[in-house]
Amino acid sequence: MADERLSFKEMCAAFEVTPRTLRYYEYIELLQPEREGRSRFYGPRDKARMQLILRGRRWGFQLEEIRQWLLIYEHEGNEAQMRAFLEMADRQMGELEKQRQQLDEAMKELDALRAQTQRDLA
Repeated sequence: MADERLSFKEMCAAFEVTPRTLRYYEYIELLQPEREGRSRFYGPRDKARMQLILRGRRWGFQLEEIRQWLLIYEHEGNEAQMRAFLEMADRQMGELEKQRQQLDEAMKELDALRAQTQRDLA
């Protein structure tokens, strides 16, 4: 069983996060490692949660949203969590689409200005 646990340093390395990030996730109660003296150990639950946290961050979810979503599993179970995820995902897809449109507009404007500047230099 001890093989399933990671030390603080191992957890940082395994998930490529800084010690500051890992401490912050603990502070906001996303992770709850076992403590033995001053040492922290992360079990399968924390490793699974870390994967979900990092995925959520990559998709643009706020940490508080992720925390609330993880709490749903603890209080209401898997099905409620999956339903909540569908709502969150739909909302985030809309946000990402808006960001894509804004990025496309910015790239068009930049390209047009670049082309005009190139013509002015010619």
